Amino acid sequence: MSGNREYKSDVFSMLMQDKERALQLYNVMNDSNYQNPEDVEMTTLDGGISLSVRNDASFVVDARLSIYEHQSTVCPNMPIRSLIYFSVILSDMLSDKKNKKMIGRNIYGKRLVKIPTPNFIVFYNGEEEQPEVQLKLSDAFEKPTDNPNLELKCKVYNINTGKNRKIMEACGWLNEYMMFVNKVKEYHADSSFEELGNDIERAIDYCIDNDILKDFLRTHRSEVTKSMQLNYEFDRQLELERADAREEGREEGRKEGRKEGREEGREEGREEGREKINRLNQLLVAEGRFEDLKKSLEDNEYQDKLLRENGLVSDVVLKKSE
Repeated sequence: MSGNREYKSDVFSMLMQDKERALQLYNVMNDSNYQNPEDVEMTTLDGGISLSVRNDASFVVDARLSIYEHQSTVCPNMPIRSLIYFSVILSDMLSDKKNKKMIGRNIYGKRLVKIPTPNFIVFYNGEEEQPEVQLKLSDAFEKPTDNPNLELKCKVYNINTGKNRKIMEACGWLNEYMMFVNKVKEYHADSSFEELGNDIERAIDYCIDNDILKDFLRTHRSEVTKSMQLNYEFDRQLELERADAREEGREEGRKEGRKEGREEGREEGREEGREKINRLNQLLVAEGRFEDLKKSLEDNEYQDKLLRENGLVSDVVLKKSE
């Protein structure tokens, strides 16, 4: 991100900017017992992936670099993103950004340059089912290998209600954060998107009245409201794009049933189209209608007509795809 880029931090990232909270979560995740918040050295991510909402937090404790990210949508690309985050942070650590020169860490010299040991974690609280897995960078390699020269592992933890009780009970502020998130979901469940701002405000009032992130919400009320709205807009846009991809896939699948899929999100629609076209071909062969079969393979409109006549697709679906 460029220095003058405007962006918002999501609520998780805002909470993690406090050294005491960062240290508490670090101790929980690493089964450690550091007591002094000043042991935490916050790092900043000033480059890499362009986001309208920052959802990451990174810091160093005892030569260990923790890169934590919050996600409300399933994302298999976290190792790739984490690699970019780590590269940017490491570059900043090794250089004097202000003067654009190396300071005491010559990576071209004869002495081995030591760097903090990284650890990558994702905290997930979305609606979709998300198994707690260890995502690996090598899973994204186009040519799979059993012994990759470069690997990065990223552990996903589900922090939704009832999940990972040990973590949630040991880290009070993280548990309260989820109480706030759930309260926003509760108030917004039956509301229109235009009412989101009011629903967030109601959730903030409830949490303040019930001593849930009370001081934080009082201090950052405006930023929290804007951040939550941006998060919901982002998730809503993702869902709309996925729905469009699925619908487009169904249309392409009916017309191009034999073509190999170009995108994973469209596979469902293409498979449905292939099955219907294959069924039509079987019917035509069984009835000896070889001229109709040949014509349907050459003429999409004629194929649509046969699909309709044989009850394999409705007029509504055909009109939507035209």
